Amino acid sequence: MRQQTLASQASFEKFGRKGKRELFLDQMNQVVPWSELLALVEPHYPKAGNGRQPVGLAIMLRTYFLQQWFNLSDPGMEDHDPSLPSSAGAARAMRQDAGYGESLSG
Repeated sequence: MRQQTLASQASFEKFGRKGKRELFLDQMNQVVPWSELLALVEPHYPKAGNGRQPVGLAIMLRTYFLQQWFNLSDPGMEDHDPSLPSSAGAARAMRQDAGYGESLSG
């Protein structure tokens, strides 16, 4: 059985310090009017039908903004420098901010 440290327990999460990634995403959520942008783009965004399911609009819009801010291509967004705030952990946080759970892959 693996030993658990006190810091890894859920009761101590509220005392943890926010990292650069979380601070950046908090600032991004304060600066960008997401609900207004989503309402503007939503009528033009592809709907689910025959074929592949489209990525959620909130995730796609946040990913697009990160690509523009950090000058990343699509492959660059996947395998860029992990020290940038838009790494896989940030993508996970974006999914949670957008109302999606951890069940999404990617």
